[in-house]
Amino acid sequence: MPAKRDYYQVLGVPRDAPLSDIKRAYRKLAMKFHPDRNPGDAEAEESFKEAAEAFEVLNDDQKRQLYDRYGHEGPSRAGFSGFSGADEIFSHFGDIFGDFFGGFGSGARRSGGARRGADMKVELKLNLVDVFTGGERELKVPRRERCDDCGGTGTEGGTTATGCTQCGGTGQVVYRQGYFTLQTVCPMCRGEGKVIENPCRSCSGTGVVERETTLSINVPAGVDDGQTLRIQGRGHPGERGGPPGNLYVVIRVEPHPRFVREEFDIHSKVRVSMLQAALGCMVDVETLEGSQQIEIEPATQPGETIRLKGMGIPVLTGRGRGDQHVHIEVVIPEELTDEEDDTLRAMAKARGEAVLDRKKGLFGFRRRRRTRG
Repeated sequence: MPAKRDYYQVLGVPRDAPLSDIKRAYRKLAMKFHPDRNPGDAEAEESFKEAAEAFEVLNDDQKRQLYDRYGHEGPSRAGFSGFSGADEIFSHFGDIFGDFFGGFGSGARRSGGARRGADMKVELKLNLVDVFTGGERELKVPRRERCDDCGGTGTEGGTTATGCTQCGGTGQVVYRQGYFTLQTVCPMCRGEGKVIENPCRSCSGTGVVERETTLSINVPAGVDDGQTLRIQGRGHPGERGGPPGNLYVVIRVEPHPRFVREEFDIHSKVRVSMLQAALGCMVDVETLEGSQQIEIEPATQPGETIRLKGMGIPVLTGRGRGDQHVHIEVVIPEELTDEEDDTLRAMAKARGEAVLDRKKGLFGFRRRRRTRG
């Protein structure tokens, strides 16, 4: 299999091209290689698919960032691996083709007979540990499934659909008035090209039934909030025995009480006393893999950060992991015993540092109670 070309090269745009230029370039290529304009040309259809794949990635900010950073592996790790054929492209970009061609080639030519199923979009909620580990996750989706009784044909057992007599099986009817010609969907078969005289009782002739289905999907480690996984062929089933659509799973990552994610790095906090910060100590720090002991060096200042290399989120490309940044919080005691107070005052005196008098303020005023606002 030949290596994939650079998406910017495919569309003929620079890497900093705005979305308007990307869409304009795709429109030009889609018109040039459209299957309706190149019937039976396998090479043109491959170019049509290649341009659609490039547009799908570069027209989406998230996929484009992954591509710019990791190349073709980025979007594929996020669930996008290209299109299976022209029918899928028409289904996915139906509204765009309507804008480009005024309805030409947007899939109407494929009406009648088998029809590809609709795509589905669902959300999957994960926590940060799920993101860290990845793996199989179960997802319940309300899905239209192929009717078992008729096998998706929509006809009662032992019968078949007959060709529409009004449109001759094309699904389209043409009206002529003077110099004008109007082509529209056949009102008798509604564009199917066939008429079901004995519809299946279980699905009322649609070929599909509604069921809640539990699907098992593989979530790659390192996915982020808002990313979309594309599961090919797990959408709604096609009508009249057509192929199923695709399932698009939008990832929603719930906030973690102790970690904050920043791309593939994570941030956490650890609290130490002022004496531990001054003299150094060993403290337990929570990581995504459990508790780990780290060293706080002497004279550590509030707000300093300790980096735990490779203890962050797995990178989507499978090349290592991010880091964990542990932010140091120094806790000042709010109450002291007389002995502790004397010790600290002796230290301050030895260092030549002015402090408040135990009973009066620094300038002789009586000490006021602190308030917290």
